[in-house]
Amino acid sequence: MTSPFMHCCTREEISELARAGAAAVVPLAATEQHGPHLPVSTDTIICEHIARAAGERAAGQAPLLIAPVLAVGCSQHHLAFGGTLSFASETYLRMLRDVGESLVADGFRKIIFLNGHGGNEPIMHQTASDLAVRHPIWTASASYWSVAGEALRSIGASRVGMVPGHAGGFETAAMLALRPELVRRDRIPAEHVSRPWINSGPPGAFIGRHLELTGVDGYTDSASRATPELGELYLETIVSSVADWMVRTVRAMEEGERNR
Repeated sequence: MTSPFMHCCTREEISELARAGAAAVVPLAATEQHGPHLPVSTDTIICEHIARAAGERAAGQAPLLIAPVLAVGCSQHHLAFGGTLSFASETYLRMLRDVGESLVADGFRKIIFLNGHGGNEPIMHQTASDLAVRHPIWTASASYWSVAGEALRSIGASRVGMVPGHAGGFETAAMLALRPELVRRDRIPAEHVSRPWINSGPPGAFIGRHLELTGVDGYTDSASRATPELGELYLETIVSSVADWMVRTVRAMEEGERNR
């Protein structure tokens, strides 16, 4: 059986999957500051875990190919704090479009973007739309926290802090479950100033302020209540939700193609 991971496949195996109607899943992440206690690879580590685990589950029910995670995203709002690599928004749009064009040239007619960094989200959606306008293909795009939002609320994930937040309790719990040796526990403050206006609007709305787009000092909330056990629970909830979403999305594309 061909691996569901692109970097493990040969060109012939990838071409065969494309001809068979597999969907290419492109995970989007970032390399950026995550407060005083988390590594700059936090979004990439979490997103890669979700993409791999969900992809493995979904591949048994729908034809999928998981592309390598894109570890640099649009993180302009983090540059002021240091420790960040970023594409400008217009560069990121072109880069994502080029990735999509590459997959179209490879023969794929279904492309799914799975996002793990907030700054990528609007550009990801625009890219998915642009590709579907330009080519006779199916596209979809979503951030993992949107896909798993209802499930995370049902287990009370917000009790550790903002979900997903930035470098707060939620992400710290996930990192304690995945890579505890990278978490600087001695640098986690007991309290952190919160900004009630963050996420105060309706879903899909934007509100922000210069140098505080991700909270005071570049992070949203204290990680003092994070535990590896909670991180494992949150990650399992996300992986299950994302795997289901991948399967539903591919099946919807297949059904839509049959009914054209």
